[in-house]
Amino acid sequence: MADGISEGISSFWGPVTSTIECCEKNYAYSSYIAEFYNTISNIPSILLALIGLVNALRQRFEKRFSVLHISNMILAIGSMLYHATLQRVQQQSDETPMVWEILLYMYILYSPDWHYRSTMPTFLFLYGAVFAVVHSVVRFGIGFKLHYVILCLICTPRMYKYYIHTQDAAAKWLAKMYVATILLGSLCWLCDRVFCKEISHWPINPQGHALWHLFMGFNSYFANTFLMFCRAQQRGWAPRVVHFLGILPYVKIEKPKSQ
Repeated sequence: MADGISEGISSFWGPVTSTIECCEKNYAYSSYIAEFYNTISNIPSILLALIGLVNALRQRFEKRFSVLHISNMILAIGSMLYHATLQRVQQQSDETPMVWEILLYMYILYSPDWHYRSTMPTFLFLYGAVFAVVHSVVRFGIGFKLHYVILCLICTPRMYKYYIHTQDAAAKWLAKMYVATILLGSLCWLCDRVFCKEISHWPINPQGHALWHLFMGFNSYFANTFLMFCRAQQRGWAPRVVHFLGILPYVKIEKPKSQ
């Protein structure tokens, strides 16, 4: 943030080298954490992804879903490193997993109808690897955001198709929560970026970027749970949306004995 470092607290990580800073005063609480709220706000994402991973493993879902939940955790950890240090290298540990994760979503969404089984994962793997190498050299800036938005838009028609072909009301609710959280999170992110000068003079900073992390943690969880339900339907596993402690939804399946 333009206001710089809080008085009396030094920077453990040195000068800021990242290309983006959020509307939070640097090193306000610790010399080891540049953006405190933007760092700790990733913790719910890690916990939600861990819950999803445990459910996927316990019920023996396909490995793609375990990898998806792990990728959510890797992304959240990368985001923590980036916001804690505001260093260029750690920024890549946030941005590159974002692209890898969306490529994984593309595979899960489109692979059931893809006739050439090895072509898609091979292409997506090579695409992700090439992007990681190029991104380590080139600072994309606005180009990265446009690239990420395009990848997300490619996934949108397929998500909508899954939604309209799902009759289960609880599963449809998951999809609606997915849309609601991404809209709310995007609004918080946009306000944090556009109105930072005004927000900086408020008595309390609403921490829009930290709220973005929180909403996107739930967004990923709802998306993963919805896709697990849809895939279980495709496999004939009689999926049901149930709730842990009556609050957190997850998918419960009943596989045929032959499987």
